Parts: sequence; structure tokens; C-alpha cells
Amino acid sequence: MGLPQLKNVFTVEEYLGLERASNERHEYLDGRIYAMAGESGEHGDITVNLTIIFGNQLKGTPCRARSKDTKVRSGPPPKFGGTTRGLYSYPDIVVICGELEYHDRHKDVVLNPKVIVEVLSKSTESFDRGEKFERLREWNPSLSDYVLVSQDRARIEHHRRKRGGGWTCRTYVELDATLTISSIKCDVALADVYDRVTFSETDSPRSRS
Repeated sequence: MGLPQLKNVFTVEEYLGLERASNERHEYLDGRIYAMAGESGEHGDITVNLTIIFGNQLKGTPCRARSKDTKVRSGPPPKFGGTTRGLYSYPDIVVICGELEYHDRHKDVVLNPKVIVEVLSKSTESFDRGEKFERLREWNPSLSDYVLVSQDRARIEHHRRKRGGGWTCRTYVELDATLTISSIKCDVALADVYDRVTFSETDSPRSRS
């Protein structure tokens, strides 16, 4: 996962108990607890921009957007006596449509994400692209779109679930490009996503499928 790992192995319920009492955020993967790294200024600006984009367009719809502090479960329900299997992660943005489904009475772990957006960083990019996406595909059938946003250049990858299974991916790399998330009827303009973000290097190839 590329993040500092705490010692020992914890059950899901032990992790949730510790997390609910903590002032810091940690993700959980198969018994291991990982402290989340602090965000860069670019990461923070992009996340706020995305929150505004989704928040404005989802008003009056059955869908809502949450950012940063909502956990998503990607794994089986914990068994009686405790289990260490599963992923509990904090997406940068998660969109939920219809009635929210929760892990338990605390209502802080969502089971039915519709769209998940991750702003990539060097420490987490390989995990977001690999293990996390695999777990989301396997355990979250409600997920229709997975969006990966670069913070060091204008680049957004939109992974979309196809009818009947499988996924497609389209990449956008120009600031005048706009991706459409049809499942929630939202348009995401790259110029709005990267508002106030300054890149150290220019990267402007054309959008491609």
C-alpha cells in the first residue's frame, strides 16, 4: 500500500474500534492497519474542486457525494468471533445513490458506492491502481465508475463498468477536455478539477480512448 504499517494483526472489529477513537485516519487490509499519509497542497485543492463539482451537480438527485472521512468496505461481512479479511478504505470522493447501506449501526462504513474518485500520490498510486481497484470490483457490485486523478499533471482516467461485466477505460489529458459520468449524470471539466493547481511541467497530449 506504500504507507507506514502499524505492528500486529487486528480483526475488522478491533480496527473499527480503534479507528473510531482515533484523531487520525487509517486504512485496513486483511488484518493490517495502515496510517494514511498527509496530503499535498495540490491534492487538497483538487479534492475540494471535485467536491464542489459533484456537490453542485448532484443537488436534487438521488445521489450524494462525500469526501475523505467516509469509509468503504470492500470485502465480506465480518464473521462471528472476528475476521481479518477485507479492505476498509477512505476514498477521496465517494458518490452513493439511493438509500445508503452501512456496515453497522455506527453508519460510518458504506457498502454501496456508485462512483469512487481517488487523487493519486506517489505513495499510494500503485495500490489505488492495483489491489484497491481489484477489491472494489470484486466486492462492490454497486460501483459503476472508478476515477483516478493525477495531481502532478492534467490527467484523469475514467474506468467504467460495462453492462454484462468487464470494464472500459478512457484517459483525458487536456485542460479543455470534459469527462461525463453517465451513471450519475455529471460532467467533469478538467479545467475545473485543476483550478488553482500549478504544474511543474507541461503535459498536454490529446485525450485518447
